[in-house]
Amino acid sequence: MAQNTNTQALSDAGVSIWLDDLSRQRMSSGNLQELIDSRNIVGVTTNPSIFQAAISGRSEYDADIARLAAEGKDVEGIVEVLTTDDVRSAADLFAGLHAATHGFDGRVSIEVDPRMAHGADETIAQAKHLFEVVGRENVMIKIPATEAGLPAITAVIAEGISVNVTLIFSVDRYLAVMDAYLAGLEQAAKAGQDLARIHSVASFFVSRVDAEIDGRLEALDTEEALALKGQAGVANAQAAFGKYLEVFGSERFEALKTEGANVQRPLWASTGVKNPDYPDTLYVDNLVAAPSVNTMPEKTLEAAADHAQLKAALNAETATAGEAVLERVAEAGVDLADVFALLEREGVEKFEKAWNELLATVSESVESARA
Repeated sequence: MAQNTNTQALSDAGVSIWLDDLSRQRMSSGNLQELIDSRNIVGVTTNPSIFQAAISGRSEYDADIARLAAEGKDVEGIVEVLTTDDVRSAADLFAGLHAATHGFDGRVSIEVDPRMAHGADETIAQAKHLFEVVGRENVMIKIPATEAGLPAITAVIAEGISVNVTLIFSVDRYLAVMDAYLAGLEQAAKAGQDLARIHSVASFFVSRVDAEIDGRLEALDTEEALALKGQAGVANAQAAFGKYLEVFGSERFEALKTEGANVQRPLWASTGVKNPDYPDTLYVDNLVAAPSVNTMPEKTLEAAADHAQLKAALNAETATAGEAVLERVAEAGVDLADVFALLEREGVEKFEKAWNELLATVSESVESARA
């Protein structure tokens, strides 16, 4: 099966395309393999919302839930088995690609319990536990970029475990994430870890930034403010990529690179547009960067395959342009620090809600199985 021309062009430009979804049905039906073969999919990301959607109302999980309940597992234990089994199966599907790319791609991400987002020790313990339970080298453990998440990132990287840092909204927090990654590599090197085997991505959220800032620009209702609608998300990512170029071009990283260290690639997350008035490939066309990852929901992936119009690659100049847009947004009256703090809080809360809903769904299935 031939790869799609547009997704191949994105791949050729240095963007790894990861699917922002996973379910047992997607794997058993052959759909995931089809996307690998025809849409340049080279990895998968998951989160609590994705697992809730996958398991809720799906008969594929009923037998396992009944069996695990009969074995005496509680609801949280059952959820862990269901989610890690799916991640392990996906990791096996990508094992060949992972080996062929020396760990660069063929990655599957699973997130620590979002209720631990503000506890570093708990996050570290569960990250190590999930890595052991999945038992696959190509798994990436997702850790949120909260204040408590930063030392957890360093500690988990130091253990030699690959990490997908999630819920990054601001350039300042992104800088702290890259620092945490480098600190982890430095500790790993001192401990004798093989740095070449450690990989990381930093998930920088895009569409949620536009959704929140657009609302504030509309509330300001000035000509200057309204003219900036739909620009902040891309500008924020452009500015972030400029910081990536600086950090991973620094002497600090060069010293680690000589020991085999890999860069921490930026990953563009939340790439499905939330405003139907915007082009549905807005966060694909404008975020071409080498190297980077774009994790797309299937709707965005198919839109990109159908009519993507890729722009020139991000560089230091586009970073400067992005910073200028953010300055204009701030000058128009938007409190960017408040925006980013709110989005982080909401991000954690949304994942906590989805996780609790998942627990409730499985609890209901357990009760049905016992009835």
